[in-house]
Amino acid sequence: MPIVYLGLGSNIGDKISYIQQAHKLLNDTPDITVTNSSSLYETEPCGVKEQDWFVNAALEVETTLSPEVLLYECQRIEKLLGRIRDSETFRWGPRTIDIDILFYDKLILATDLLQIPHPRLDKRAFMLVPLLELDPDFIHPIIKKSVLDIHSCLPAPEEVYLYGTRGLEF
Repeated sequence: MPIVYLGLGSNIGDKISYIQQAHKLLNDTPDITVTNSSSLYETEPCGVKEQDWFVNAALEVETTLSPEVLLYECQRIEKLLGRIRDSETFRWGPRTIDIDILFYDKLILATDLLQIPHPRLDKRAFMLVPLLELDPDFIHPIIKKSVLDIHSCLPAPEEVYLYGTRGLEF
């Protein structure tokens, strides 16, 4: 069965609850099994800075669903959890939940509907840090570098903290 890595994020309302609910709904979906999950992270908004910080996590799942059907299921769950996608909402703005397909095995796919690997993954610490927990040696099929190497080469990563540690001094 294909191994897929999903990125989850929330910055509205009970962020942790939205992540937990998305995790459960994904695992309850036929033909999707969550096999591993990262810790929760507090992350600085990327793109639109004037919004609440996010809570992010990554999931490793096994699925027999095609990438397009998996995307449909992810968007169905987003809608169940109050995610609004319309012309009034802006890209990278606040959301109850966001579920992104980061990797689908070693698949490279570029359609009008879906791009795999996620097109901005190599520039986003909030996606890479949770992935480091799950599989730091996973090789990006286009860049041909590991998740660890990609993360270590980020020029100016946004701030990412293990949940509950932001603002603490060590």
